[in-house]
Amino acid sequence: MKRESVVLDDVDRGLLHALDVDGRASFARIGEVLGVSDRTVARRYARMRETGLVRLVGDVNAVRFGGSEWVIRVQCKPGSAVEVATALARREDTRWVHLLSGGTEICASLRSWTLEERDELILQRLQRTAPVVSVTAHSVLHVFGQDRPDLDGRGTLDDEQVAALRPARGNADHVTLTDDDRPLVKALAADGRATYQVLAAATGWSESTVARRVDALRAAGLLYIDVDVDLALIGYRTDARLWVSVPPAHLAETGAALTAHPEVAFCAATTGPTNLLVSAVCRDGKDLYRYLTQRLGSLPHVRGVETAPVIRTIKRAGPYT
Repeated sequence: MKRESVVLDDVDRGLLHALDVDGRASFARIGEVLGVSDRTVARRYARMRETGLVRLVGDVNAVRFGGSEWVIRVQCKPGSAVEVATALARREDTRWVHLLSGGTEICASLRSWTLEERDELILQRLQRTAPVVSVTAHSVLHVFGQDRPDLDGRGTLDDEQVAALRPARGNADHVTLTDDDRPLVKALAADGRATYQVLAAATGWSESTVARRVDALRAAGLLYIDVDVDLALIGYRTDARLWVSVPPAHLAETGAALTAHPEVAFCAATTGPTNLLVSAVCRDGKDLYRYLTQRLGSLPHVRGVETAPVIRTIKRAGPYT
């Protein structure tokens, strides 16, 4: 069933940008920055959630504490990819599980807390799955900036407004994630704005302990709140994964240039036969063609591009539902 499109006004766009700066900022603080009441902010946010436009998802920076982030590509026998993709989506360590191209290939992001957890999926479980023909894994070496001002409104606020919203950052070099934090991270993955009361119930800690722990993990850069916007609901219905090859000496330069493109929702340097992974989001196939032939094609160091349209998204950020 086709979902109805959502029309955003300036307040909506400002709210999205505010949440991108601090996903747990109070509605009162956001309203003060936007020049509207906290009740208006609360109503707008509730409407966005009810329509499925936005989800706030707590996530961890696995690389910062010795874990790993990978992108896996799984080739399946015809007719089996949905089953395999669904099984991947049910795992807590996967996100952004897509069916690509003709429906026999899966692309998924894997974030594991330990190398052993990574190996359990890539080297053991997938290799023993009968419908799987092949598995390739690409380590994420660096993620470039991800602002998308021309798509969902990020970039709406000026520097002064952003500074007023940005959470304080203390010295948290000694902080690390442990297994005790898993229930907290799981609860925030379900709702990045979950109240301290909800988080206390999930962890068995007191509300004050939860509040201190969330602040410490965020200050250390180990925990962040991702604003997941369903861009299809605001008219961007063509999504593709691009595997791009550039000379290593120009990798940083090209990655930075790509993130300036409004069509680029994600860009990372990876290992593998190509060295840049790009998520391109366009209004339709014609816009994707223009992006490939004009904006991407004009970059001087791009040597090759493999394009795989996303035909179905099985799992976005956060838990599988």
